[in-house]
Amino acid sequence: MNTSLRRGSLEMIVAMLISGTIGWFVLVCGQPVLDVVFWRCVFGAITLLLICGVLGFLRPGFLTRRIFALAVLSGVAIVGNWLLLFASYSRASIAIGTAVYNVQPFMLVGLAAIFLGEKITEQKLLWLGVAFLGMLAIVSAHGDQNEASGEYVLGIALALGAALLYAFAALIIKRLTGTPPHLIALIQVSTGALLLGPWAHFHSVPQQFAGWSSLLTLGVVHTGVMYVLLYGAIQKLPTALTGALSFIYPIAAIFVDWFAFGHRLNVVQWLGVTAILLAAAGMQQGWGLRKAVRHPRPS
Repeated sequence: MNTSLRRGSLEMIVAMLISGTIGWFVLVCGQPVLDVVFWRCVFGAITLLLICGVLGFLRPGFLTRRIFALAVLSGVAIVGNWLLLFASYSRASIAIGTAVYNVQPFMLVGLAAIFLGEKITEQKLLWLGVAFLGMLAIVSAHGDQNEASGEYVLGIALALGAALLYAFAALIIKRLTGTPPHLIALIQVSTGALLLGPWAHFHSVPQQFAGWSSLLTLGVVHTGVMYVLLYGAIQKLPTALTGALSFIYPIAAIFVDWFAFGHRLNVVQWLGVTAILLAAAGMQQGWGLRKAVRHPRPS
């Protein structure tokens, strides 16, 4: 493994491990979801502004009106995605919310077929079916949850909504090829701060350092630092390896949920989670049925 590949792999692994702890900080900060996303956007925007300045991305010439408008639109989708995903954590658990959120590649395939005319192959339909069976397994296990089954199903629905919004954002970002991704991220979080500012509860901000430290970590580490690591890794790694390492994120989230909050998945839920992650991996890696049988692990 050459130095660039090794460094890219390390950056991707660290970025995914950071992502896997997002749910923990969202829940321990003790703030309403809207305020969590608002402060993440504020602190993330400040961090990314400094990063873009250091990298020279604030000079004129990087943005046109069209690119700026598309970046703002993707920012609306990303912020909505965070709102729904974070809201799912307290209802369906971090582990289940994150696992269900990983159906986003299939939603992107569907949106690309509708808006871009891309063909859905039999191979993709196969993995879509596997993911759907995994979803059914997770939903059917709601009776074993401590929370009311209605809240659990709502949590799954929120995670699905978050995945759909992320797929919309990804579809828009496809049209921004050539624009520095750090600059796109800056526009996205700045859009979020402006959108959510009027509804933020400034009168009930955290009264203790722990609350503010959680929000600051979400903005600086989980947004600014994570974006730098992620984009740096994407530039160095082949697509197949990037896709494989991305599954560290949901696995890390499952174990964080287990160790931090004691949420343990039952057998049916494990089967559902495994099916979703296997299907997402199979589609990203281009596996056929025979190859999937020989390589059943998602990463």
